Amino acid sequence: MKCLGDGGDDNSSNSNGYTYQDHVKVPLDRYERHYIEFKEEENKKMECLSLFIFPPQHQGNASFGMSVFNLGNAIMGSGILGLSYAMANTGIILFIFLLVAVAIFSLYSVHLLLKTANEGGALVYEQLGYKAFGIPGKLAASCSITMQNIGAMSSYLYIVKYEFPLVIQAFTGANDEWYTNGNYLVLLVSLFIILPLSLLRNLGYLGYTSGLSLLCMVFFLIVVIIKKFQIPCPLPDDLDAVNETLSKPKYFVFNSQTVYAVPILTFAFVCHPAILPMYEELKEKMQGVANVSFLAMFIMYLLAALFGYLTFHLGPELLHTYSRFYKSDVLLLIVRLAVLTAVTLTVPVVLFPIRTSINHLLCPAKGFSWIRHCIITFVLLASTNALVIFVPTIRDIFGFIGASAAAMLIFILPSAFYIKLVEKESMKSVQKIGATIFLICGIIVMVGSITLIVLDWIHSSH
Repeated sequence: MKCLGDGGDDNSSNSNGYTYQDHVKVPLDRYERHYIEFKEEENKKMECLSLFIFPPQHQGNASFGMSVFNLGNAIMGSGILGLSYAMANTGIILFIFLLVAVAIFSLYSVHLLLKTANEGGALVYEQLGYKAFGIPGKLAASCSITMQNIGAMSSYLYIVKYEFPLVIQAFTGANDEWYTNGNYLVLLVSLFIILPLSLLRNLGYLGYTSGLSLLCMVFFLIVVIIKKFQIPCPLPDDLDAVNETLSKPKYFVFNSQTVYAVPILTFAFVCHPAILPMYEELKEKMQGVANVSFLAMFIMYLLAALFGYLTFHLGPELLHTYSRFYKSDVLLLIVRLAVLTAVTLTVPVVLFPIRTSINHLLCPAKGFSWIRHCIITFVLLASTNALVIFVPTIRDIFGFIGASAAAMLIFILPSAFYIKLVEKESMKSVQKIGATIFLICGIIVMVGSITLIVLDWIHSSH
Protein backbone atom coordinates (compact mmCIF):
# COMPACT_ATOMS: atom_id res chain seq x y z
CA MET A 1 0.00 0.00 0.00
CA LYS A 2 1.09 3.53 -0.64
CA CYS A 3 -0.07 6.64 1.16
CA LEU A 4 -0.86 9.57 -1.10
CA GLY A 5 -2.52 12.82 -0.28
CA ASP A 6 -3.31 16.28 -1.47
CA GLY A 7 -0.15 17.94 -0.23
CA GLY A 8 0.25 21.38 -1.64
CA ASP A 9 3.99 21.93 -1.48
CA ASP A 10 6.31 22.57 -4.41
CA ASN A 11 6.99 18.92 -5.04
CA SER A 12 3.39 17.81 -5.50
CA SER A 13 1.70 16.88 -8.76
CA ASN A 14 -0.86 19.23 -10.27
CA SER A 15 -4.12 18.51 -12.04
CA ASN A 16 -2.41 18.37 -15.43
CA GLY A 17 -0.39 15.32 -14.44
CA TYR A 18 2.99 17.03 -13.92
CA THR A 19 5.48 16.58 -11.10
CA TYR A 20 7.46 19.60 -9.94
CA GLN A 21 10.95 18.85 -8.70
CA ASP A 22 13.34 21.78 -8.26
CA HIS A 23 11.12 23.82 -10.66
CA VAL A 24 11.46 21.23 -13.46
CA LYS A 25 8.29 19.70 -14.93
CA VAL A 26 8.37 15.95 -15.51
CA PRO A 27 5.31 14.79 -17.51
CA LEU A 28 3.52 11.63 -16.51
CA ASP A 29 2.00 9.53 -19.26
CA ARG A 30 -1.63 8.36 -19.21
CA TYR A 31 -0.96 4.92 -17.68
CA GLU A 32 1.24 6.35 -14.91
CA ARG A 33 -1.48 8.88 -14.01
CA HIS A 34 -4.06 6.05 -14.11
CA TYR A 35 -1.96 3.96 -11.71
CA ILE A 36 -1.40 6.85 -9.31
CA GLU A 37 -5.11 7.77 -9.35
CA PHE A 38 -5.95 4.13 -8.52
CA LYS A 39 -3.54 4.13 -5.57
CA GLU A 40 -4.92 7.47 -4.34
CA GLU A 41 -8.45 6.01 -4.23
CA GLU A 42 -7.14 2.82 -2.62
CA ASN A 43 -5.39 4.78 0.10
CA LYS A 44 -8.50 6.79 0.95
CA LYS A 45 -9.99 3.43 1.96
CA MET A 46 -6.82 2.58 3.88
CA GLU A 47 -6.99 5.90 5.72
CA CYS A 48 -10.52 5.07 6.88
CA LEU A 49 -9.37 1.62 8.02
CA SER A 50 -6.46 3.00 10.02
CA LEU A 51 -8.22 5.98 11.66
CA PHE A 52 -9.24 3.82 14.60
CA ILE A 53 -5.54 3.04 15.18
CA PHE A 54 -3.87 6.38 14.38
CA PRO A 55 -5.43 9.77 15.11
CA PRO A 56 -5.63 12.10 12.09
CA GLN A 57 -3.42 15.14 11.74
CA HIS A 58 -4.25 18.38 9.95
CA GLN A 59 -5.71 18.01 6.48
CA GLY A 60 -3.27 17.50 3.62
CA ASN A 61 -0.67 15.55 5.59
CA ALA A 62 -0.58 11.83 6.28
CA SER A 63 0.04 11.00 9.92
CA PHE A 64 3.33 9.31 10.74
CA GLY A 65 1.58 6.31 12.30
CA MET A 66 -0.77 5.80 9.37
CA SER A 67 2.17 6.04 6.95
CA VAL A 68 4.03 3.38 8.91
CA PHE A 69 0.90 1.21 8.73
CA ASN A 70 0.62 1.70 4.95
CA LEU A 71 4.29 0.98 4.25
CA GLY A 72 4.02 -2.08 6.49
CA ASN A 73 1.25 -3.24 4.13
CA ALA A 74 3.60 -2.81 1.19
CA ILE A 75 6.29 -4.89 2.90
CA MET A 76 4.13 -7.57 4.46
CA GLY A 77 2.89 -10.35 2.23
CA SER A 78 2.79 -14.09 1.84
CA GLY A 79 6.57 -14.27 2.35
CA ILE A 80 6.01 -14.50 6.11
CA LEU A 81 4.64 -18.02 5.61
CA GLY A 82 8.00 -19.28 4.31
CA LEU A 83 10.27 -17.82 6.98
CA SER A 84 10.15 -20.76 9.41
CA TYR A 85 11.20 -23.01 6.50
CA ALA A 86 14.15 -20.69 5.87
CA MET A 87 15.10 -20.87 9.55
CA ALA A 88 14.85 -24.67 9.51
CA ASN A 89 17.44 -24.75 6.72
CA THR A 90 19.84 -22.17 8.12
CA GLY A 91 19.59 -22.57 11.89
CA ILE A 92 18.50 -19.92 14.38
CA ILE A 93 21.72 -17.87 14.57
CA LEU A 94 22.47 -17.92 10.84
CA PHE A 95 18.85 -17.02 10.05
CA ILE A 96 18.90 -14.04 12.44
CA PHE A 97 22.16 -12.86 10.85
CA LEU A 98 20.66 -13.13 7.35
CA LEU A 99 17.41 -11.46 8.45
CA VAL A 100 19.30 -8.52 9.94
CA ALA A 101 21.50 -8.24 6.84
CA VAL A 102 18.60 -8.31 4.35
CA ALA A 103 16.59 -5.81 6.44
CA ILE A 104 19.54 -3.39 6.61
CA PHE A 105 20.33 -3.78 2.90
CA SER A 106 16.66 -3.23 2.01
CA LEU A 107 16.54 -0.09 4.15
CA TYR A 108 19.77 1.17 2.57
CA SER A 109 18.29 0.64 -0.90
CA VAL A 110 15.24 2.68 0.19
CA HIS A 111 17.67 5.44 1.22
CA LEU A 112 19.30 5.33 -2.23
CA LEU A 113 15.91 5.35 -3.92
CA LEU A 114 14.74 8.40 -1.94
CA LYS A 115 17.87 10.37 -2.76
CA THR A 116 17.55 9.40 -6.41
CA ALA A 117 13.87 10.40 -6.48
CA ASN A 118 14.78 13.76 -5.01
CA GLU A 119 17.20 14.31 -7.90
CA GLY A 120 15.16 12.68 -10.67
CA GLY A 121 11.69 13.90 -9.73
CA ALA A 122 9.93 10.66 -10.75
CA LEU A 123 6.74 9.34 -9.16
CA VAL A 124 6.82 5.89 -10.76
CA TYR A 125 9.58 3.29 -10.60
CA GLU A 126 9.54 2.71 -14.37
CA GLN A 127 9.81 6.44 -15.00
CA LEU A 128 12.91 6.58 -12.82
CA GLY A 129 14.40 3.75 -14.88
CA TYR A 130 13.65 5.67 -18.08
CA LYS A 131 15.31 8.83 -16.77
CA ALA A 132 18.39 6.84 -15.78
CA PHE A 133 18.92 4.48 -18.73
CA GLY A 134 16.19 5.21 -21.28
CA ILE A 135 14.11 2.35 -22.68
CA PRO A 136 16.40 -0.43 -21.27
CA GLY A 137 16.07 1.04 -17.76
CA LYS A 138 12.31 1.31 -18.08
CA LEU A 139 12.08 -2.27 -19.34
CA ALA A 140 14.29 -3.54 -16.50
CA ALA A 141 12.15 -1.80 -13.88
CA SER A 142 8.87 -2.84 -15.51
CA CYS A 143 9.89 -6.49 -15.95
CA SER A 144 11.19 -6.71 -12.37
CA ILE A 145 7.99 -5.27 -10.92
CA THR A 146 5.87 -7.52 -13.15
CA MET A 147 7.83 -10.63 -12.11
CA GLN A 148 7.63 -9.67 -8.44
CA ASN A 149 3.87 -9.12 -8.64
CA ILE A 150 3.36 -12.38 -10.56
CA GLY A 151 5.34 -14.10 -7.80
CA ALA A 152 3.09 -12.45 -5.20
CA MET A 153 -0.04 -13.52 -7.11
CA SER A 154 1.30 -17.07 -7.38
CA SER A 155 2.06 -17.23 -3.67
CA TYR A 156 -1.46 -16.00 -2.85
CA LEU A 157 -2.99 -18.65 -5.12
CA TYR A 158 -0.70 -21.24 -3.55
CA ILE A 159 -2.27 -20.37 -0.21
CA VAL A 160 -5.70 -20.99 -1.77
CA LYS A 161 -4.42 -24.31 -3.13
CA TYR A 162 -3.01 -25.38 0.24
CA GLU A 163 -5.60 -24.03 2.67
CA PHE A 164 -8.98 -24.11 0.92
CA PRO A 165 -9.11 -27.96 0.87
CA LEU A 166 -8.47 -28.01 4.61
CA VAL A 167 -11.33 -25.58 5.21
CA ILE A 168 -13.71 -27.71 3.12
CA GLN A 169 -12.57 -30.85 4.93
CA ALA A 170 -13.22 -29.16 8.28
CA PHE A 171 -16.83 -28.40 7.28
CA THR A 172 -17.68 -31.56 5.30
CA GLY A 173 -15.33 -34.23 6.64
CA ALA A 174 -14.59 -35.31 3.05
CA ASN A 175 -11.06 -36.33 2.08
CA ASP A 176 -10.79 -37.80 -1.40
CA GLU A 177 -13.57 -35.96 -3.19
CA TRP A 178 -12.82 -33.79 -6.22
CA TYR A 179 -13.83 -30.64 -4.34
CA THR A 180 -10.99 -31.20 -1.86
CA ASN A 181 -8.41 -31.18 -4.66
CA GLY A 182 -6.37 -27.97 -4.40
CA ASN A 183 -5.77 -27.72 -8.16
CA TYR A 184 -9.50 -27.76 -8.92
CA LEU A 185 -10.25 -25.31 -6.14
CA VAL A 186 -7.66 -22.74 -7.23
CA LEU A 187 -9.09 -22.86 -10.77
CA LEU A 188 -12.65 -22.40 -9.50
CA VAL A 189 -11.69 -19.49 -7.21
CA SER A 190 -9.77 -17.85 -10.05
CA LEU A 191 -12.61 -18.31 -12.54
CA PHE A 192 -15.61 -17.31 -10.41
CA ILE A 193 -14.16 -14.76 -7.94
CA ILE A 194 -10.77 -13.38 -9.02
CA LEU A 195 -11.43 -13.07 -12.77
CA PRO A 196 -14.69 -11.05 -12.47
CA LEU A 197 -13.07 -8.69 -9.95
CA SER A 198 -9.94 -8.35 -12.08
CA LEU A 199 -11.94 -7.41 -15.17
CA LEU A 200 -13.34 -4.30 -13.47
CA ARG A 201 -11.67 -1.07 -14.56
CA ASN A 202 -11.84 0.49 -11.09
CA LEU A 203 -10.70 -1.58 -8.12
CA GLY A 204 -10.59 1.27 -5.61
CA TYR A 205 -13.26 -0.37 -3.45
CA LEU A 206 -10.76 -3.17 -2.76
CA GLY A 207 -8.44 -0.71 -1.04
CA TYR A 208 -9.44 -2.11 2.32
CA THR A 209 -8.10 -5.57 1.52
CA SER A 210 -4.41 -4.73 1.86
CA GLY A 211 -4.99 -3.39 5.34
CA LEU A 212 -7.09 -6.42 6.21
CA SER A 213 -4.30 -8.66 4.92
CA LEU A 214 -1.86 -7.07 7.35
CA LEU A 215 -4.32 -7.48 10.22
CA CYS A 216 -4.83 -11.13 9.22
CA MET A 217 -1.07 -11.69 9.27
CA VAL A 218 -0.82 -10.11 12.73
CA PHE A 219 -3.61 -12.45 13.87
CA PHE A 220 -1.74 -15.34 12.25
CA LEU A 221 1.45 -14.38 14.15
CA ILE A 222 -0.44 -14.35 17.46
CA VAL A 223 -1.84 -17.83 16.72
CA VAL A 224 1.65 -19.12 15.81
CA ILE A 225 2.97 -17.97 19.20
CA ILE A 226 -0.01 -19.46 21.05
CA LYS A 227 0.21 -22.81 19.27
CA LYS A 228 3.91 -23.15 20.10
CA PHE A 229 2.91 -23.71 23.73
CA GLN A 230 0.01 -26.05 22.88
CA ILE A 231 1.67 -28.46 20.43
CA PRO A 232 4.09 -31.05 21.89
CA CYS A 233 7.59 -31.29 20.51
CA PRO A 234 8.46 -33.92 19.38
CA LEU A 235 5.17 -34.75 17.73
CA PRO A 236 3.65 -38.19 18.38
CA ASP A 237 5.54 -40.95 16.58
CA ASP A 238 2.62 -41.92 14.40
CA LEU A 239 2.63 -38.45 12.90
CA ASP A 240 6.35 -38.15 12.25
CA ALA A 241 8.79 -40.90 13.04
CA VAL A 242 11.83 -38.68 12.65
CA ASN A 243 10.46 -35.63 14.40
CA GLU A 244 12.22 -36.34 17.70
CA THR A 245 15.59 -35.67 16.08
CA LEU A 246 14.22 -32.68 14.20
CA SER A 247 12.57 -31.20 17.29
CA LYS A 248 15.94 -30.22 18.75
CA PRO A 249 16.55 -26.66 17.55
CA LYS A 250 19.72 -26.11 15.54
CA TYR A 251 21.74 -22.92 15.45
CA PHE A 252 23.68 -23.46 12.22
CA VAL A 253 22.43 -25.58 9.31
CA PHE A 254 23.91 -26.07 5.85
CA ASN A 255 22.11 -28.29 3.36
CA SER A 256 20.78 -28.23 -0.20
CA GLN A 257 17.81 -26.08 0.91
CA THR A 258 19.91 -23.38 2.59
CA VAL A 259 20.25 -21.64 -0.78
CA TYR A 260 16.56 -20.67 -0.60
CA ALA A 261 16.99 -18.65 2.60
CA VAL A 262 18.30 -15.38 1.13
CA PRO A 263 15.78 -15.31 -1.77
CA ILE A 264 12.88 -16.02 0.64
CA LEU A 265 14.03 -13.17 2.89
CA THR A 266 14.54 -10.86 -0.08
CA PHE A 267 11.05 -11.68 -1.37
CA ALA A 268 9.62 -10.85 2.07
CA PHE A 269 11.15 -7.33 2.21
CA VAL A 270 10.25 -5.96 -1.24
CA CYS A 271 8.25 -2.72 -1.04
CA HIS A 272 10.31 -0.46 -3.28
CA PRO A 273 7.77 0.29 -6.05
CA ALA A 274 5.52 1.70 -3.30
CA ILE A 275 8.18 4.09 -2.01
CA LEU A 276 8.05 6.75 -4.73
CA PRO A 277 4.31 7.58 -4.51
CA MET A 278 4.60 7.70 -0.70
CA TYR A 279 7.62 10.00 -0.96
CA GLU A 280 5.52 12.50 -2.93
CA GLU A 281 3.31 12.95 0.14
CA LEU A 282 5.78 12.51 3.00
CA LYS A 283 9.00 14.12 1.71
CA GLU A 284 11.57 14.35 4.53
CA LYS A 285 9.45 12.14 6.85
CA MET A 286 9.75 9.20 4.44
CA GLN A 287 13.06 7.87 5.76
CA GLY A 288 11.77 7.86 9.32
CA VAL A 289 8.60 6.07 8.22
CA ALA A 290 10.73 3.49 6.41
CA ASN A 291 12.93 2.95 9.47
CA VAL A 292 9.97 2.28 11.78
CA SER A 293 8.13 0.12 9.22
CA PHE A 294 11.15 -2.06 8.54
CA LEU A 295 11.79 -2.45 12.28
CA ALA A 296 8.18 -3.51 12.87
CA MET A 297 8.27 -6.01 9.99
CA PHE A 298 11.65 -7.31 11.18
CA ILE A 299 10.17 -8.08 14.60
CA MET A 300 7.09 -9.74 13.09
CA TYR A 301 9.20 -11.83 10.71
CA LEU A 302 11.57 -12.90 13.47
CA LEU A 303 8.75 -13.95 15.80
CA ALA A 304 6.86 -15.82 13.06
CA ALA A 305 9.99 -17.64 11.92
CA LEU A 306 11.21 -18.48 15.43
CA PHE A 307 7.95 -19.77 16.90
CA GLY A 308 7.00 -21.55 13.69
CA TYR A 309 10.40 -23.25 13.55
CA LEU A 310 10.34 -24.24 17.22
CA THR A 311 6.90 -25.77 16.68
CA PHE A 312 7.50 -27.90 13.59
CA HIS A 313 10.94 -27.29 12.01
CA LEU A 314 9.49 -28.38 8.65
CA GLY A 315 7.26 -27.26 5.79
CA PRO A 316 7.67 -24.54 3.16
CA GLU A 317 4.27 -23.01 4.09
CA LEU A 318 3.81 -22.66 7.84
CA LEU A 319 0.01 -22.40 8.05
CA HIS A 320 -0.44 -25.63 6.08
CA THR A 321 1.96 -27.44 8.40
CA TYR A 322 -0.48 -27.20 11.32
CA SER A 323 -2.74 -29.71 9.55
CA ARG A 324 -0.19 -32.39 10.46
CA PHE A 325 -1.19 -32.04 14.11
CA TYR A 326 -4.69 -30.49 14.07
CA LYS A 327 -7.37 -32.15 11.98
CA SER A 328 -9.91 -29.63 13.25
CA ASP A 329 -9.24 -26.55 15.33
CA VAL A 330 -11.59 -23.57 15.54
CA LEU A 331 -8.85 -20.96 15.97
CA LEU A 332 -6.85 -22.26 13.00
CA LEU A 333 -10.02 -22.49 10.94
CA ILE A 334 -10.72 -18.80 11.64
CA VAL A 335 -7.14 -17.94 10.65
CA ARG A 336 -7.45 -19.93 7.42
CA LEU A 337 -10.75 -18.29 6.50
CA ALA A 338 -9.37 -14.81 7.21
CA VAL A 339 -6.17 -15.40 5.25
CA LEU A 340 -8.06 -17.01 2.34
CA THR A 341 -10.46 -14.07 2.13
CA ALA A 342 -7.65 -11.53 2.30
CA VAL A 343 -5.39 -13.16 -0.31
CA THR A 344 -8.27 -13.88 -2.70
CA LEU A 345 -9.34 -10.22 -2.69
CA THR A 346 -5.72 -9.03 -2.91
CA VAL A 347 -4.97 -10.88 -6.17
CA PRO A 348 -6.99 -8.41 -8.33
CA VAL A 349 -5.21 -5.50 -6.63
CA VAL A 350 -1.80 -7.04 -7.39
CA LEU A 351 -2.87 -7.82 -10.96
CA PHE A 352 -3.82 -4.18 -11.62
CA PRO A 353 -0.26 -2.72 -11.86
CA ILE A 354 0.91 -5.73 -13.91
CA ARG A 355 -1.82 -5.12 -16.48
CA THR A 356 -1.09 -1.38 -16.44
CA SER A 357 2.60 -2.02 -17.03
CA ILE A 358 1.92 -4.43 -19.92
CA ASN A 359 -0.53 -1.94 -21.47
CA HIS A 360 2.09 0.73 -21.09
CA LEU A 361 4.76 -1.34 -22.83
CA LEU A 362 2.59 -2.74 -25.66
CA CYS A 363 0.21 0.12 -26.45
CA PRO A 364 1.42 3.38 -24.84
CA ALA A 365 -0.37 5.62 -27.34
CA LYS A 366 -3.69 3.76 -27.63
CA GLY A 367 -6.86 4.35 -25.65
CA PHE A 368 -8.65 1.87 -23.45
CA SER A 369 -9.84 -1.32 -25.16
CA TRP A 370 -12.07 -3.86 -23.44
CA ILE A 371 -10.78 -6.60 -25.73
CA ARG A 372 -7.14 -5.91 -24.85
CA HIS A 373 -8.08 -5.42 -21.20
CA CYS A 374 -9.81 -8.84 -21.04
CA ILE A 375 -7.11 -10.68 -23.00
CA ILE A 376 -4.27 -9.41 -20.81
CA THR A 377 -6.24 -10.21 -17.63
CA PHE A 378 -7.11 -13.71 -18.79
CA VAL A 379 -3.54 -14.49 -19.93
CA LEU A 380 -2.08 -13.26 -16.64
CA LEU A 381 -4.50 -15.33 -14.53
CA ALA A 382 -4.11 -18.41 -16.74
CA SER A 383 -0.30 -18.29 -16.62
CA THR A 384 -0.32 -17.73 -12.85
CA ASN A 385 -2.68 -20.68 -12.35
CA ALA A 386 -0.41 -22.84 -14.51
CA LEU A 387 2.54 -21.90 -12.28
CA VAL A 388 0.59 -22.76 -9.13
CA ILE A 389 -0.60 -26.11 -10.51
CA PHE A 390 2.65 -27.33 -12.07
CA VAL A 391 5.37 -25.84 -9.83
CA PRO A 392 5.81 -28.35 -6.98
CA THR A 393 5.95 -26.06 -3.92
CA ILE A 394 5.59 -22.43 -2.89
CA ARG A 395 9.26 -22.60 -1.91
CA ASP A 396 10.23 -22.56 -5.60
CA ILE A 397 8.18 -19.40 -6.19
CA PHE A 398 9.66 -17.66 -3.15
CA GLY A 399 13.15 -18.80 -4.14
CA PHE A 400 13.24 -17.94 -7.83
CA ILE A 401 11.31 -14.64 -7.64
CA GLY A 402 13.31 -13.61 -4.58
CA ALA A 403 16.59 -14.40 -6.35
CA SER A 404 15.65 -12.57 -9.57
CA ALA A 405 12.99 -9.85 -9.43
CA ALA A 406 13.30 -9.05 -5.71
CA ALA A 407 17.10 -8.85 -5.97
CA MET A 408 16.70 -6.44 -8.89
CA LEU A 409 14.25 -4.22 -6.99
CA ILE A 410 16.21 -4.20 -3.70
CA PHE A 411 19.87 -4.38 -4.71
CA ILE A 412 20.55 -3.65 -8.35
CA LEU A 413 18.11 -1.03 -9.65
CA PRO A 414 18.20 1.45 -6.71
CA SER A 415 22.00 1.50 -6.66
CA ALA A 416 22.23 1.75 -10.48
CA PHE A 417 19.69 4.60 -10.55
CA TYR A 418 21.57 6.39 -7.77
CA ILE A 419 24.93 6.11 -9.52
CA LYS A 420 23.46 7.39 -12.79
CA LEU A 421 21.10 10.17 -11.66
CA VAL A 422 22.74 11.72 -8.57
CA GLU A 423 25.30 13.78 -10.48
CA LYS A 424 26.25 16.20 -7.71
CA GLU A 425 28.36 13.48 -6.06
CA SER A 426 31.52 12.24 -7.76
CA MET A 427 32.26 8.57 -8.32
CA LYS A 428 35.01 8.86 -5.70
CA SER A 429 32.62 10.01 -2.98
CA VAL A 430 31.79 7.66 -0.12
CA GLN A 431 28.14 7.57 -1.19
CA LYS A 432 28.89 6.56 -4.79
CA ILE A 433 31.50 4.00 -3.71
CA GLY A 434 28.97 2.50 -1.28
CA ALA A 435 26.31 2.35 -3.99
CA THR A 436 28.78 0.71 -6.39
CA ILE A 437 29.71 -1.95 -3.82
CA PHE A 438 26.00 -2.49 -3.14
CA LEU A 439 25.37 -2.93 -6.88
CA ILE A 440 28.18 -5.49 -7.21
CA CYS A 441 26.94 -7.39 -4.15
CA GLY A 442 23.43 -7.42 -5.60
CA ILE A 443 24.64 -8.90 -8.88
CA ILE A 444 26.61 -11.55 -7.00
CA VAL A 445 23.58 -12.41 -4.82
CA MET A 446 21.25 -12.64 -7.82
CA VAL A 447 23.53 -14.68 -10.08
CA GLY A 448 24.73 -16.93 -7.24
CA SER A 449 21.25 -17.61 -5.86
CA ILE A 450 19.70 -18.34 -9.26
CA THR A 451 22.59 -20.65 -10.15
CA LEU A 452 22.35 -22.61 -6.91
CA ILE A 453 18.54 -22.86 -7.12
CA VAL A 454 18.68 -24.16 -10.70
CA LEU A 455 21.37 -26.68 -9.68
CA ASP A 456 19.14 -27.83 -6.81
CA TRP A 457 16.23 -28.27 -9.25
CA ILE A 458 18.43 -30.31 -11.58
CA HIS A 459 19.74 -32.44 -8.71
CA SER A 460 16.22 -32.99 -7.31
CA SER A 461 14.88 -34.13 -10.69
CA HIS A 462 17.33 -37.06 -10.84
